[in-house]
Amino acid sequence: MSEDNVEIVKRGFAAIVRLDAEEMLEFMDPEIEFRPRFQLMLGGDEATYRGYGGVRAAFRDVYAALDWIKPEVRKIHDLDDRVVALGELHIRGKSSGIEAHSSAGWVIDLKGGKAVRISEYLDPDEALQAAGLLE
Repeated sequence: MSEDNVEIVKRGFAAIVRLDAEEMLEFMDPEIEFRPRFQLMLGGDEATYRGYGGVRAAFRDVYAALDWIKPEVRKIHDLDDRVVALGELHIRGKSSGIEAHSSAGWVIDLKGGKAVRISEYLDPDEALQAAGLLE
């Protein structure tokens, strides 16, 4: 199942790049907890979205604020029911046209082939620490 989880995560990132919330939902549990942090790159506040309705609201927020969002995964740690992805997050503001880039890490917890929690970090070490890979 672990290799399947890595493939699920990769397909989920591809859906994010396409801003395809409905495809993202295919990889998520109905009770998903989604903690994106792109808002912090724009000077906003942290937000946590729950369930399919929450994921749709998160994507509405993305559509409203950004021309595009491009997570770039460079390394994946396969921890069975948890996948840690490390890389960068690139965004461009819709009204400002300003591009921002940040190192990033994502911790994705999976159950039964569906993501139950996705936590984004703007510091890869925080993601590694959250996953228990760094003290």
